[in-house]
Amino acid sequence: QLQLVESGGGLVQPGGSLRLSCAASGGTLDYYAIGWFRQAPGKEREGVSCISEGGSTNYADSVKGRFAISRDNAKTTAYLQMNSLKPEDTAVYYCRFTGRGPDYWGQGTQVTVSS
Repeated sequence: QLQLVESGGGLVQPGGSLRLSCAASGGTLDYYAIGWFRQAPGKEREGVSCISEGGSTNYADSVKGRFAISRDNAKTTAYLQMNSLKPEDTAVYYCRFTGRGPDYWGQGTQVTVSS
């Protein structure tokens, strides 16, 4: 069973950057699609970006051109590089691994964009 641990969140000024990591233990990444989601206070969780087993990527319109998802199967870690951050990007960010079995979620990491 996979366990996911996110890191890299924090407080950043508008226009700044952060890189989130999602480290997996207990298995390999090879057979999982990976997604990043976020949930702002009072709002539903929304999809931000995803990357397939083969490396194809997709992004929400709100983050296109600013965020980049990647995966390093050898390190069993997924990343979300976030640039040009805006206050509306403030949320708890979660990673999710989707394979043939159950989905696995991380515990979340807080990202706050504020001056």
